[in-house]
Amino acid sequence: MNTSILRTALFPLLLISAATSFADTASDRAEMQKKLNQETMDKPFAVEDVAKIDTYIADAMKKNLQPKKVAPNGWQSGYTCDSYYQTYTYNYNGYRDCMYYHRYYGRYW
Repeated sequence: MNTSILRTALFPLLLISAATSFADTASDRAEMQKKLNQETMDKPFAVEDVAKIDTYIADAMKKNLQPKKVAPNGWQSGYTCDSYYQTYTYNYNGYRDCMYYHRYYGRYW
């Protein structure tokens, strides 16, 4: 049998097989991502170490340190520290700074 004919016949089969395999992998990835997103949303809001934040705020107030005056990237009107923390991938430092600003000025940015 001529190798040219064999290659011509096998190449489309390989492409179909690879495309099917890729489609299965892409749908599996999409399903896994959807499951991970749901697991993340099902978790309750919890800052890992609230006592550490309270200590930071108390120390900063004793030293009379000014909080950051500029709102963090992505801050929107109506946000609270909790909503910012949840929206921006659990940004601990941003949450801590927000809590200090709120405690210092009695308002959000």
